[in-house]
Amino acid sequence: MSDDFLSEGRVVPPNFGPLRDANANARVTGPCGDTMEFWLRVEDERIAQARFTTDGCDYSLVCGAMAARMAEGKKLSEPPITKDDVLVSVGGIPEEFHHCALLASDTLKAAVSKYCMTRCASAKGGQCQTRPKAPRTAESQSRAEKSDPDTEQQELRSRLSLIRHKILVLSGKGGVGKSTVAVNVAAALVLAGKRVGLLDVDIHGPSVPKMLGLEGTPMHAEDGKMLPVEIGSLRVMSIGFLLRKQDDAVIWRGPMKMGVIKQFLKDVLWGELDYLIVDAPPGTGDEPLSMCQFMPDADGAIVVTTPQDVALAAVRKSITFCRQLNMPVLGVIENMSGFACPHCGKRTDVFKAGGGEKMATEMGVPFLGRIPIDPAIGEACDSGRPFASAGPHCANALSRVIASLLHLDEPA
Repeated sequence: MSDDFLSEGRVVPPNFGPLRDANANARVTGPCGDTMEFWLRVEDERIAQARFTTDGCDYSLVCGAMAARMAEGKKLSEPPITKDDVLVSVGGIPEEFHHCALLASDTLKAAVSKYCMTRCASAKGGQCQTRPKAPRTAESQSRAEKSDPDTEQQELRSRLSLIRHKILVLSGKGGVGKSTVAVNVAAALVLAGKRVGLLDVDIHGPSVPKMLGLEGTPMHAEDGKMLPVEIGSLRVMSIGFLLRKQDDAVIWRGPMKMGVIKQFLKDVLWGELDYLIVDAPPGTGDEPLSMCQFMPDADGAIVVTTPQDVALAAVRKSITFCRQLNMPVLGVIENMSGFACPHCGKRTDVFKAGGGEKMATEMGVPFLGRIPIDPAIGEACDSGRPFASAGPHCANALSRVIASLLHLDEPA
């Protein structure tokens, strides 16, 4: 894996690593002994691109990434980025690590100062004069094109054009079994003979690697692009593959999460797929919004809920979210819908029953079916074996869901 994606096994953002066509760079060592280096490419008195490296802790990594992101597009004449600017943008850093934000801001300032000093070295009569621009080499031209938003958008569209159907799995409520549904829908589609990708964009709580028995699987790259992890005919990508330890926390705010999600779509070699199933985190925040923006041609969303009112109230918001973003709702799945005792066969509605179907009817969206509480499902998830391939209950629980997705191939 290249430094663009990993550094000593840690999760890092796209702006990590040296910048070959930089105008200036500076290295600073902080009071804690951590060292950070910034590279800047300045064009027309504006920071066109900023990248960094650090040998410090994860907080140094986060602060450096945020400082680099804030610097890009900033005019040299504007006030410099301060320690407080970085802290506010990152948020959530313990006070004993505030020096990491200071290191990031100081290193960035040093790089800017070095650029200005170099530029002014040719000053005449006490006036700073900007040196003529050097002609771009083929390499610098290529890098400039890659950083151009229009070029990035074209690359994203080109990658997604190879995927016939794109399905989001959403829920306004956590803990309803959304990842379980996403993993098993993907597995069932593979069993139906389809080429399937599974993208886990739950940045803070990825569970797809565990459910597929892929924890600790190393990532690989090819020509600067990430290769999805393959399990049979299923191609999988998750932030969980980039964690040094499974207990590591990803402490990122919105802009960094959006950047990584775009990477997962643009820089992963998905190849040609019949279906891409996207497992989104609960709620209607950064990750689901990013997916809807990056995939405006998605076929739609499957919304997962449990039967009780406290879940339904939040899940309704997911349907409203989809409508506001013109994302079709393919249907609602009611998970944890009743429990049948394996000894006596008596059914108990632990979380009531029928709430998901009633909500779907009231909101005018299809109801796709119920998945009961079944110990075999929990055991399958924990053992890394999709229940879609583990027993007949899948045929009952997911048959309508899979039928509705296969129906997408039929002519209108």
